[in-house]
Amino acid sequence: MTASSDPTSPTFPTRGRLLGFDYGTKRLGIAVSNADQTIASPLENYTRQGTDQDSRHIRRLVEEYSAVGLVVGLPVHMSGDEGGKAREAREFGTWLSRITGLPVRYADERYSSLIAEQLLIGAEFTSKKRKARLDMLAAQYILQGFLENRDADEKLGPI
Repeated sequence: MTASSDPTSPTFPTRGRLLGFDYGTKRLGIAVSNADQTIASPLENYTRQGTDQDSRHIRRLVEEYSAVGLVVGLPVHMSGDEGGKAREAREFGTWLSRITGLPVRYADERYSSLIAEQLLIGAEFTSKKRKARLDMLAAQYILQGFLENRDADEKLGPI
C-alpha cells in the first residue's frame, strides 16, 4: 500500500478522482471529482440498504471511477464545535476507509443542503424533483468546497 492509499497516512492524494459523500442515515448523496481535482459533479443519491449492500455499492463506485480518496461532509455547529451528527459522519468515514482501503478527509458541510435546495428552487424544479436531486447536489457542494479549500478542510483531520 502506498502512502497515498494508506487510510492512516497524513497525506492525501492531490491527483486522481475523489468521491464526496453527504452522509445520511437513510440516504447518501454522492459526487465525484475529475482526475485533476478541480471540478466536482453530482453522481447519485443512494438509498441505504444495509451494511453489506452499502459496502458492495460503494466499492463498485470506487472501482468504476478509480477513486483515490474519499471526502465526507462533516456537520459542524455554527460555532465550529462537533456534535452527535458529526460523530456519526466520522464513524461513517472510518467505515468507508475500512471497506475501501482509501484515505478519508472531512469537509465542513455547513449550508450545503440549504444552498443545494436554493439552487433547485431557482431552477424551478418541482418539490418531487428537488428531493430526487438534493443529496447529490449537497455532496457536489461539499466536494467542490473541499477541492477549493483543501488547506482549511485538512484541519478537520483524517480519520
